[in-house]
Amino acid sequence: MRVVSIPMRTRFRGITVREAVLVEGPAGWGEWSPFLEYPADVAEPWLRCAEEAASGRWPAPVRDVVPVNVTVPAVDAERAFRITRAGGCRTAKVKVAEPGQTLAEAEERLAAVRDALGPDGRIRVDANGGWSVDEAVHAIGRLDRTASGLEYVEQPTASVEDLALVRRRVDVPIAADESIRRAEDPYRVRDLEAADIAVLKVQPLGGVRACLEIAERIGLPVVVSSALETSVGIAAGVALAAALPELPYACGLATVQLLTADVVDDSLLPVDGALPVRRPVVDPVALDRVAAAPDRVAHWEARLAEVRALRKDLGS
Repeated sequence: MRVVSIPMRTRFRGITVREAVLVEGPAGWGEWSPFLEYPADVAEPWLRCAEEAASGRWPAPVRDVVPVNVTVPAVDAERAFRITRAGGCRTAKVKVAEPGQTLAEAEERLAAVRDALGPDGRIRVDANGGWSVDEAVHAIGRLDRTASGLEYVEQPTASVEDLALVRRRVDVPIAADESIRRAEDPYRVRDLEAADIAVLKVQPLGGVRACLEIAERIGLPVVVSSALETSVGIAAGVALAAALPELPYACGLATVQLLTADVVDDSLLPVDGALPVRRPVVDPVALDRVAAAPDRVAHWEARLAEVRALRKDLGS
């Protein structure tokens, strides 16, 4: 295994450096990059995804390219405009409900993104569960007007029960992310009719085939999104998006744009708003360039040992 540490272009999800473990198997490389605060039981499905990738057990694709959105962090309006323009996509996903920021700041960000995309571009927002029900209803109305129409709002509230309440009070479609990948029962979103769209991430949910099963059972249109991976991890998300029977929305898989470096010689970056369905080749020189310090390698070795011990305890 190799541990890498890559600085980010913009602070995102509270971090400025992305760390990841790359594991090599008979079919190539997989990525294991659970966020640092995640305990062993949460990090274990992420490892299953990496092992699946390294073993080559991905399903056959049904399409050659995957449409994607540019991701706009909770930055000021001027930077949001630049990021959107540079992203090369016709859909933008904009972070809102950022702690310490006002709704007015989010409106300014959305207005800048609309200017950058033009009238025909699509805008979706992600609140990461940051609002109460009433706050969500109020904010969605304002942001929908500012954006001249939102494609959907991702995870406006934390709980699936509140998500269902919001969905019944707004006209904008609701997408569920954390209510699926962090839930003991991901199908409560379906049972409570809490969302119009399911956001699936391959690492947190245990791999491509595990996500395909969820997609089939949950009965909602699917958007495949990233967990802020290198191109190795993004390739697993692309494999999922490529294997879905239908793909009505652009996917959130263009996040290599948020990193200052990569581990391959031909990064998975959008061309004309889409990613090719392919497996990038890991570059040994690039790996050496972003190699983590010895203390960080030791940290990840200890985390891996914890996950393996957990598996042994569970008999898996």
